[in-house]
Amino acid sequence: MTVLRVPGPSHAPVSQPVIDQSRAATVKLAVGYVLMVLVAIAFLYPLWWMVSSAFKPGASILNDPLAFHPGQATLANFRLVFQNIPIGRAFVNTAIVILIKGTITLVFCPLAGYGFAKFRFPFRDTLFGLVLLTLMLPTLVLIIPLLLEMSQVGWINTYQALILPGSVDAFSVFWMRQVISQVPDELLDAARIDGCGPFGIFRRIVAPVIRPSIAALAVLTVLNIYNDFVWPVVAVSTESRQTLQVLLYGLSTQVTGGQPGIDLSSLWGELAATCTIATIPLLLVFLVLQKHFIRGLLAGSSR
Repeated sequence: MTVLRVPGPSHAPVSQPVIDQSRAATVKLAVGYVLMVLVAIAFLYPLWWMVSSAFKPGASILNDPLAFHPGQATLANFRLVFQNIPIGRAFVNTAIVILIKGTITLVFCPLAGYGFAKFRFPFRDTLFGLVLLTLMLPTLVLIIPLLLEMSQVGWINTYQALILPGSVDAFSVFWMRQVISQVPDELLDAARIDGCGPFGIFRRIVAPVIRPSIAALAVLTVLNIYNDFVWPVVAVSTESRQTLQVLLYGLSTQVTGGQPGIDLSSLWGELAATCTIATIPLLLVFLVLQKHFIRGLLAGSSR
Protein backbone atom coordinates (compact mmCIF):
# COMPACT_ATOMS: atom_id res chain seq x y z
CA MET A 1 0.00 0.00 0.00
CA THR A 2 1.33 3.38 -0.94
CA VAL A 3 1.02 6.08 1.71
CA LEU A 4 0.57 9.61 0.44
CA ARG A 5 2.27 12.26 2.53
CA VAL A 6 0.76 15.72 2.50
CA PRO A 7 3.48 18.29 2.77
CA GLY A 8 3.18 20.40 5.92
CA PRO A 9 3.22 24.21 6.01
CA SER A 10 6.37 25.82 4.86
CA HIS A 11 8.53 27.42 7.56
CA ALA A 12 10.94 29.09 5.22
CA PRO A 13 12.46 32.25 6.73
CA VAL A 14 11.28 35.66 5.51
CA SER A 15 13.63 37.05 2.93
CA GLN A 16 16.12 39.66 4.06
CA PRO A 17 15.05 42.36 1.51
CA VAL A 18 11.50 42.37 2.94
CA ILE A 19 12.84 42.91 6.48
CA ASP A 20 15.11 45.71 5.27
CA GLN A 21 12.23 47.46 3.52
CA SER A 22 10.08 47.23 6.66
CA ARG A 23 12.85 48.70 8.80
CA ALA A 24 13.47 51.48 6.26
CA ALA A 25 9.77 52.38 6.25
CA THR A 26 9.72 52.45 10.07
CA VAL A 27 12.80 54.67 10.20
CA LYS A 28 11.36 56.98 7.54
CA LEU A 29 8.09 57.28 9.47
CA ALA A 30 9.94 58.01 12.73
CA VAL A 31 12.08 60.68 11.06
CA GLY A 32 8.97 62.27 9.59
CA TYR A 33 7.30 62.45 13.00
CA VAL A 34 10.43 63.94 14.56
CA LEU A 35 10.61 66.62 11.86
CA MET A 36 6.92 67.45 12.30
CA VAL A 37 7.38 67.78 16.05
CA LEU A 38 10.36 70.10 15.55
CA VAL A 39 8.43 72.24 13.08
CA ALA A 40 5.46 72.38 15.47
CA ILE A 41 7.76 73.50 18.31
CA ALA A 42 9.30 76.18 16.09
CA PHE A 43 5.84 77.56 15.24
CA LEU A 44 4.34 77.25 18.72
CA TYR A 45 7.26 78.58 20.77
CA PRO A 46 6.62 82.28 19.95
CA LEU A 47 3.00 81.77 21.00
CA TRP A 48 4.13 80.10 24.22
CA TRP A 49 6.56 82.94 24.92
CA MET A 50 3.83 85.51 24.41
CA VAL A 51 1.35 83.75 26.71
CA SER A 52 3.95 83.01 29.40
CA SER A 53 5.24 86.58 29.31
CA ALA A 54 1.69 87.86 29.84
CA PHE A 55 1.69 86.15 33.24
CA LYS A 56 5.22 87.21 34.24
CA PRO A 57 6.16 90.31 36.23
CA GLY A 58 7.46 93.06 33.98
CA ALA A 59 10.94 92.96 35.50
CA SER A 60 11.24 89.22 34.75
CA ILE A 61 10.45 89.82 31.07
CA LEU A 62 13.45 92.14 30.76
CA ASN A 63 15.86 90.32 33.07
CA ASP A 64 15.13 86.71 32.09
CA PRO A 65 12.93 86.75 28.96
CA LEU A 66 13.16 83.04 28.09
CA ALA A 67 12.44 81.55 31.52
CA PHE A 68 9.05 81.04 33.10
CA HIS A 69 8.59 80.25 36.78
CA PRO A 70 5.01 79.23 37.63
CA GLY A 71 5.46 80.49 41.18
CA GLN A 72 5.87 84.04 39.85
CA ALA A 73 2.72 83.97 37.70
CA THR A 74 0.56 87.06 38.13
CA LEU A 75 -2.49 88.73 36.60
CA ALA A 76 -1.11 92.22 37.12
CA ASN A 77 -0.42 92.71 33.41
CA PHE A 78 -4.04 91.99 32.51
CA ARG A 79 -5.29 94.39 35.18
CA LEU A 80 -3.03 97.11 33.77
CA VAL A 81 -4.35 96.45 30.27
CA PHE A 82 -7.96 97.04 31.26
CA GLN A 83 -6.98 100.07 33.36
CA ASN A 84 -4.65 101.89 30.96
CA ILE A 85 -5.56 100.69 27.45
CA PRO A 86 -8.93 101.17 25.67
CA ILE A 87 -8.92 97.56 24.52
CA GLY A 88 -12.68 97.21 24.94
CA ARG A 89 -13.36 100.07 22.51
CA ALA A 90 -10.87 98.58 20.04
CA PHE A 91 -12.58 95.18 20.26
CA VAL A 92 -15.99 96.77 19.64
CA ASN A 93 -14.70 98.68 16.60
CA THR A 94 -13.07 95.54 15.20
CA ALA A 95 -16.24 93.51 15.80
CA ILE A 96 -18.37 96.11 14.00
CA VAL A 97 -16.04 96.12 10.99
CA ILE A 98 -15.89 92.32 10.88
CA LEU A 99 -19.65 91.94 11.15
CA ILE A 100 -20.63 94.45 8.46
CA LYS A 101 -17.69 94.08 6.09
CA GLY A 102 -17.69 90.29 6.44
CA THR A 103 -21.40 90.16 5.66
CA ILE A 104 -20.89 92.24 2.52
CA THR A 105 -18.07 89.95 1.42
CA LEU A 106 -20.00 86.73 2.07
CA VAL A 107 -23.08 88.00 0.23
CA PHE A 108 -21.73 89.77 -2.84
CA CYS A 109 -18.57 87.77 -3.62
CA PRO A 110 -20.44 84.44 -4.04
CA LEU A 111 -23.08 86.25 -6.11
CA ALA A 112 -20.38 87.75 -8.34
CA GLY A 113 -18.71 84.36 -8.67
CA TYR A 114 -22.10 82.84 -9.52
CA GLY A 115 -22.59 85.39 -12.28
CA PHE A 116 -19.17 84.80 -13.80
CA ALA A 117 -19.44 81.00 -13.54
CA LYS A 118 -22.99 80.24 -14.69
CA PHE A 119 -24.17 83.13 -16.87
CA ARG A 120 -23.31 84.11 -20.43
CA PHE A 121 -23.26 87.84 -21.15
CA PRO A 122 -21.21 90.17 -23.37
CA PHE A 123 -17.62 90.82 -22.30
CA ARG A 124 -17.89 88.33 -19.44
CA ASP A 125 -14.36 87.03 -19.85
CA THR A 126 -12.99 90.54 -20.32
CA LEU A 127 -14.61 91.75 -17.11
CA PHE A 128 -13.36 88.71 -15.23
CA GLY A 129 -9.87 89.37 -16.57
CA LEU A 130 -10.07 92.93 -15.26
CA VAL A 131 -11.07 91.58 -11.86
CA LEU A 132 -8.06 89.30 -11.87
CA LEU A 133 -5.86 92.17 -12.99
CA THR A 134 -6.58 93.99 -9.74
CA LEU A 135 -4.89 91.14 -7.88
CA MET A 136 -1.58 92.38 -9.27
CA LEU A 137 -1.97 95.81 -7.69
CA PRO A 138 -0.18 96.10 -4.33
CA THR A 139 -2.24 97.46 -1.46
CA LEU A 140 0.19 100.34 -0.93
CA VAL A 141 -0.50 101.61 -4.46
CA LEU A 142 -4.20 102.02 -3.65
CA ILE A 143 -3.83 103.77 -0.30
CA ILE A 144 -3.38 107.33 -1.60
CA PRO A 145 -6.29 107.19 -4.11
CA LEU A 146 -8.55 105.61 -1.49
CA LEU A 147 -7.54 108.18 1.11
CA LEU A 148 -8.29 111.03 -1.29
CA GLU A 149 -11.63 109.48 -2.13
CA MET A 150 -12.55 109.07 1.55
CA SER A 151 -11.54 112.69 2.15
CA GLN A 152 -13.72 113.95 -0.70
CA VAL A 153 -16.83 112.23 0.64
CA GLY A 154 -16.04 113.13 4.27
CA TRP A 155 -15.51 109.60 5.52
CA ILE A 156 -12.16 110.00 7.28
CA ASN A 157 -12.32 108.64 10.85
CA THR A 158 -15.62 106.88 10.18
CA TYR A 159 -16.77 103.28 10.06
CA GLN A 160 -17.58 103.70 6.38
CA ALA A 161 -13.90 104.20 5.62
CA LEU A 162 -13.03 101.02 7.51
CA ILE A 163 -15.80 98.90 6.02
CA LEU A 164 -16.47 99.73 2.37
CA PRO A 165 -12.99 99.70 0.74
CA GLY A 166 -12.11 96.11 -0.06
CA SER A 167 -15.47 94.64 0.95
CA VAL A 168 -15.80 92.91 -2.43
CA ASP A 169 -12.25 91.81 -3.25
CA ALA A 170 -10.93 90.14 -6.38
CA PHE A 171 -9.56 87.04 -4.68
CA SER A 172 -12.90 86.16 -3.07
CA VAL A 173 -14.74 86.65 -6.37
CA PHE A 174 -12.17 84.50 -8.18
CA TRP A 175 -12.34 81.73 -5.58
CA MET A 176 -16.14 81.65 -5.54
CA ARG A 177 -16.21 81.57 -9.32
CA GLN A 178 -13.86 78.55 -9.38
CA VAL A 179 -15.92 76.71 -6.77
CA ILE A 180 -19.31 77.48 -8.31
CA SER A 181 -18.11 76.46 -11.78
CA GLN A 182 -17.86 72.88 -10.44
CA VAL A 183 -21.56 72.76 -9.56
CA PRO A 184 -23.21 70.58 -12.26
CA ASP A 185 -25.31 72.53 -14.75
CA GLU A 186 -27.90 69.74 -14.64
CA LEU A 187 -28.86 70.79 -11.10
CA LEU A 188 -29.42 74.35 -12.24
CA ASP A 189 -31.42 73.24 -15.30
CA ALA A 190 -33.65 71.07 -13.12
CA ALA A 191 -34.30 74.02 -10.82
CA ARG A 192 -35.20 76.22 -13.81
CA ILE A 193 -37.69 73.60 -15.00
CA ASP A 194 -39.27 73.69 -11.54
CA GLY A 195 -39.73 77.44 -11.89
CA CYS A 196 -36.78 78.83 -9.88
CA GLY A 197 -35.34 82.16 -10.91
CA PRO A 198 -31.64 83.08 -10.81
CA PHE A 199 -31.66 84.11 -7.15
CA GLY A 200 -33.82 81.15 -6.19
CA ILE A 201 -31.35 78.80 -7.87
CA PHE A 202 -28.49 80.42 -5.98
CA ARG A 203 -30.29 80.27 -2.64
CA ARG A 204 -31.69 76.74 -2.97
CA ILE A 205 -29.06 74.95 -5.08
CA VAL A 206 -25.72 76.75 -5.31
CA ALA A 207 -25.38 78.08 -1.75
CA PRO A 208 -26.02 74.71 -0.01
CA VAL A 209 -23.59 72.93 -2.35
CA ILE A 210 -20.74 75.41 -1.78
CA ARG A 211 -21.42 75.84 1.95
CA PRO A 212 -17.96 74.48 2.99
CA SER A 213 -16.26 76.94 0.67
CA ILE A 214 -18.36 79.81 2.04
CA ALA A 215 -17.33 78.76 5.56
CA ALA A 216 -13.69 78.77 4.50
CA LEU A 217 -14.15 82.19 2.93
CA ALA A 218 -15.71 83.37 6.19
CA VAL A 219 -12.64 82.25 8.14
CA LEU A 220 -10.25 83.93 5.71
CA THR A 221 -12.36 87.09 5.70
CA VAL A 222 -12.38 87.29 9.48
CA LEU A 223 -8.63 86.74 9.60
CA ASN A 224 -7.95 89.38 6.95
CA ILE A 225 -10.17 92.00 8.57
CA TYR A 226 -8.96 91.20 12.07
CA ASN A 227 -5.29 91.44 11.06
CA ASP A 228 -5.68 94.41 8.70
CA PHE A 229 -3.40 97.25 9.76
CA VAL A 230 -2.21 99.37 6.84
CA TRP A 231 -5.57 100.80 5.79
CA PRO A 232 -7.06 101.32 9.30
CA VAL A 233 -3.97 103.16 10.52
CA VAL A 234 -4.26 105.54 7.54
CA ALA A 235 -8.04 106.00 7.46
CA VAL A 236 -8.55 106.45 11.20
CA SER A 237 -6.61 108.72 13.53
CA THR A 238 -9.00 109.04 16.47
CA GLU A 239 -8.96 106.66 19.42
CA SER A 240 -12.73 106.19 19.28
CA ARG A 241 -12.51 104.48 15.86
CA GLN A 242 -9.19 102.66 16.03
CA THR A 243 -9.21 98.90 15.57
CA LEU A 244 -7.33 96.34 17.63
CA GLN A 245 -4.31 96.18 15.31
CA VAL A 246 -3.89 99.96 15.42
CA LEU A 247 -4.05 99.79 19.21
CA LEU A 248 -1.35 97.12 19.29
CA TYR A 249 0.80 99.19 16.96
CA GLY A 250 0.50 102.23 19.21
CA LEU A 251 1.45 100.16 22.24
CA SER A 252 4.43 98.61 20.47
CA THR A 253 5.73 102.01 19.39
CA GLN A 254 5.74 103.08 23.02
CA VAL A 255 7.81 100.00 23.88
CA THR A 256 10.34 100.48 21.09
CA GLY A 257 10.38 104.29 21.27
CA GLY A 258 12.26 104.38 24.54
CA GLN A 259 10.61 107.59 25.69
CA PRO A 260 11.91 108.94 29.01
CA GLY A 261 9.73 108.47 32.05
CA ILE A 262 8.06 105.31 30.73
CA ASP A 263 8.37 102.02 32.62
CA LEU A 264 9.47 99.61 29.87
CA SER A 265 9.01 96.53 32.06
CA SER A 266 5.37 97.44 32.64
CA LEU A 267 4.81 98.18 28.95
CA TRP A 268 6.28 94.83 27.91
CA GLY A 269 3.89 93.06 30.26
CA GLU A 270 0.92 95.05 28.97
CA LEU A 271 1.90 94.36 25.36
CA ALA A 272 2.22 90.60 25.98
CA ALA A 273 -1.13 90.54 27.79
CA THR A 274 -2.85 92.57 25.06
CA CYS A 275 -1.49 90.29 22.33
CA THR A 276 -2.64 87.24 24.27
CA ILE A 277 -6.16 88.66 24.59
CA ALA A 278 -6.18 89.58 20.89
CA THR A 279 -5.21 86.03 19.89
CA ILE A 280 -8.09 84.31 21.70
CA PRO A 281 -10.89 85.27 19.24
CA LEU A 282 -8.91 84.01 16.25
CA LEU A 283 -8.25 80.67 17.93
CA LEU A 284 -11.93 80.30 18.78
CA VAL A 285 -13.02 81.10 15.21
CA PHE A 286 -10.58 78.60 13.74
CA LEU A 287 -11.48 75.85 16.22
CA VAL A 288 -15.21 76.28 15.56
CA LEU A 289 -14.90 76.35 11.76
CA GLN A 290 -11.82 74.14 11.35
CA LYS A 291 -13.56 71.26 9.55
CA HIS A 292 -15.46 73.54 7.19
CA PHE A 293 -12.30 75.55 6.56
CA ILE A 294 -10.26 72.52 5.49
CA ARG A 295 -13.11 71.12 3.39
CA GLY A 296 -13.61 74.47 1.72
CA LEU A 297 -9.94 74.84 0.85
CA LEU A 298 -9.91 71.37 -0.69
CA ALA A 299 -13.18 71.88 -2.57
CA GLY A 300 -11.52 73.42 -5.62
CA SER A 301 -8.38 71.29 -5.61
CA SER A 302 -9.72 68.87 -8.24
CA ARG A 303 -9.96 71.51 -10.91
